Amino acid sequence: MLVPMTTNADEPGARTADRRRRRRPAGAAVLRTDVTEAIRGAVFEELAAVGYARMSIEGIARRAGVGKTAVYRRWRSKLHLVLDLVSAIAVQGLPAPDTGSLEGDLRLLYEVTSRALRHPVASQIIPDLQAEAARNPEIAEAMQKAVREGQDGVASGIVAAAQQRGEVREGVDTDLALDLISGPLYWRSVVIRSPKLPKGYLEALTRTTAAGLKAL
Repeated sequence: MLVPMTTNADEPGARTADRRRRRRPAGAAVLRTDVTEAIRGAVFEELAAVGYARMSIEGIARRAGVGKTAVYRRWRSKLHLVLDLVSAIAVQGLPAPDTGSLEGDLRLLYEVTSRALRHPVASQIIPDLQAEAARNPEIAEAMQKAVREGQDGVASGIVAAAQQRGEVREGVDTDLALDLISGPLYWRSVVIRSPKLPKGYLEALTRTTAAGLKAL
């Protein structure tokens, strides 16, 4: 006959240990990865919908399908949430092209960057964060870091590879080279916010940038 094993559980020490065991999973569940990713996705959507100034923890939590507590246990405020998001994008960065030629690397970089900048969500978020960065030094610093570790990091790699192949001279002005690579597409996509690039634009930009880098 089976006998229920309840004797030890009814002792005070056993009950205390049992409560501790039951509490541990709850703490771990608060920081579940799927919840964190849902919140981050909701931030992107909320930024695109209402902008940073009108964005609220309540709106983010509602969009993510979680309670406000779940957000606050990860980030102290919406500022820290956005700073974390921008920093994560910087770490993720862009893929480093390795096509074997300067023009090939530039064209691949422009294709990837163009798609990213013209994405409906990015096209709403980037200008808004730029405006906020003018008022908030912390956001400005995070965005500058994102650019340096993302776009500029990849562009530096393209220049270095071109130098090794002899396509670009050694001792070239690196800052000027990076401006030449990143400036035109960023200007058209983010500042002018052209909804669609003209036919053949990326090809022409690739040829012109490559020629400019070789002339430096």
